[in-house]
Amino acid sequence: MTKRLAALLLAIAVLLADQSSKYWVLHGGHLTDGQTLILLPVLSLVLDWNHGITFGLFQNDGSKIIIATLASAIILALLIWLWRSDTWLRSLAIGAITGGAVGNVVDRLHYGAVVDFLQMHAGWLYFPYIFNVGDSAICCGVAALMLENLLARAPVAAAGGQR
Repeated sequence: MTKRLAALLLAIAVLLADQSSKYWVLHGGHLTDGQTLILLPVLSLVLDWNHGITFGLFQNDGSKIIIATLASAIILALLIWLWRSDTWLRSLAIGAITGGAVGNVVDRLHYGAVVDFLQMHAGWLYFPYIFNVGDSAICCGVAALMLENLLARAPVAAAGGQR
């Protein structure tokens, strides 16, 4: 299997997991806005609509189409980057980011906002943002890209090169 095909399959898997989990939260989970369902000592479900972008920025009504258009352009850039990618880790990371980004664009176009529902906490300490499966895939993909960059070895200069 090629790196590109594996990355595209991962993007599709992330998109399907993202959209099916959001469908369940909206139609099967019986959550209302702001209602909390504690799943684990560190994880709760809380339905929240993100009308903006990262951390709720740009939440006015006029920016929805602009945000969806910008996100679509970013997805196109990710696919070009994927096509040029030369490592497995980078390809899979880009696939995860792409799948999560597409899931959030689908939400924005369908609902006018992104469906967020996962909240991390430890006792009474809560992570300040609610997120979704696509957001998680984006974060994991970015972390993998950062890790790859940190672990990359700088090319060694040839003997007799610069002094």
